[in-house]
Amino acid sequence: MGKLALGVAVGVAVATCAVAGVVVGRRLRSRRKWRRVVGVLRELEESCETPVGRLKQVVDAMAVEMHAGLASEGGSKLKMLLTFVDRLPNGSEIGTYYALDLGGTNFRVLRVQLGGTRSSILSKDVKRQRIPQHLMTSTSEDLFDFITSKLKQFVEQEETVSEAAQSRTRELGFTFSFPVKQISIRSGFLIRWTKGFAIEDMIGCEIIERLQAALMKKGLDMCATVLVNDTVGILALGHYYDADTVAAVKIGTGTNACYMERADAIIKCQGLLTSSGAMVVNMEWGNFWSSHLPRTTYDIEMDMESPNPNDQGFEKMISGMYLGDIFRRVLLRMCEESDVFGPVSSKLLIPFVLEMPLMAAMHEDDTPDLKVVAAILREKLEIQDVPLKARRLVVKVCDVVTRRAARLAAAGIVGILKKIGRDGTGGITGSRSRSDAKMRRTVVAVEGSLYTSYMMFREYLHEALNEILGEDVAQHVVLRTTEDGSCVGAALLAALHSSSSSSSEGLHRRR
Repeated sequence: MGKLALGVAVGVAVATCAVAGVVVGRRLRSRRKWRRVVGVLRELEESCETPVGRLKQVVDAMAVEMHAGLASEGGSKLKMLLTFVDRLPNGSEIGTYYALDLGGTNFRVLRVQLGGTRSSILSKDVKRQRIPQHLMTSTSEDLFDFITSKLKQFVEQEETVSEAAQSRTRELGFTFSFPVKQISIRSGFLIRWTKGFAIEDMIGCEIIERLQAALMKKGLDMCATVLVNDTVGILALGHYYDADTVAAVKIGTGTNACYMERADAIIKCQGLLTSSGAMVVNMEWGNFWSSHLPRTTYDIEMDMESPNPNDQGFEKMISGMYLGDIFRRVLLRMCEESDVFGPVSSKLLIPFVLEMPLMAAMHEDDTPDLKVVAAILREKLEIQDVPLKARRLVVKVCDVVTRRAARLAAAGIVGILKKIGRDGTGGITGSRSRSDAKMRRTVVAVEGSLYTSYMMFREYLHEALNEILGEDVAQHVVLRTTEDGSCVGAALLAALHSSSSSSSEGLHRRR
């Protein structure tokens, strides 16, 4: 009997050890899986690092590329396009004007009534309309027919009977936010499409001609007075409110910047004369590139699989169209490395399945158990029952991707300020030190959903701006948010040039 009891005891002990071994083995395997996922995050953090020293290198590179782009055509990845806008609204504009804004997945039509004193916009009516996906790759005739039909509806709804009876041709500012080679204030040719558009028959064509033909086809008595980029419109509105505004930046679905440059600094157009001695330059900064930019394997993969590989490198690192897909690629890698998030969801294999607003919502989820993160993972990406510690990892990935984007955008802004001598160092060719450089108040108009609606992005951008410039200089730099600037600004420029068409048309260059 004693031997039997001893045998049972030994058997129990062996079984217990076996169970314990299984449990310990599972824990070890779980820890290894978790370490692999955390390792992906650590690798991302290291690849996305943007210490202030690196940001200053990006600043210098931006300023140098701007100089090269002004020196010669094709001299830089930055197009540095002439806009033929040599004056900006000053508040004296008066009357009713229209604007049409095409620059992404949405377009807007607008009508403003101006009162003739600075900041005196008596009324503003705006209507937004989504561009049907098929029209983004159809024909220019289909696209402009759709846009002008919506514009006609808007005009008929907004005008009073007495206004409609007036014989004066309505004047329109057209914001066309794609790379354009302009030859005058109201004439330009499309260089290439961005932001998902791919209408082949439009490349190299005169834009206003296509618009005017569509307006005539719809029987709409309207004249497109100016052709501008969205950032030029933002700059115009910023200057309308504040005369110290010298540059404008758009950070939304895509990104771009423009600024007021001295005419004699535009070397590639020697002898260019303007009434003000200056001209707004459309940088097309989305195509900026430098070896100092912190590029990851996810950026490289996304770029190679995009419709425009090796183009718009800066835009792909900082704009709303791409941030969600960088996040998706990181999460997919985590799922491939471990089953912490469960089986790999088929949704994670779909490019651009996660749009920036959803990524922002996860990043800014302040619920104790990250309910918003769980809901988006479940409903949008079909990833079920994600444990809390894994949801915290998701938030951290959002943070890393967003912080890098915002800090690079800040470096781009300071690059502009350096080029025009507004960063406290005397400019790209200046020799003054920070201590003896006299700083003027400098305003940069900013628009776009990433900046206006994504609080964490905005905070990271301001933080980096202060780090790069230093507090003494940063206090003189104001980032001012505008609303509907790309549209309202086009209407303001239409008003500015409506009574001086001869002088504005006299400023041109050969195609």
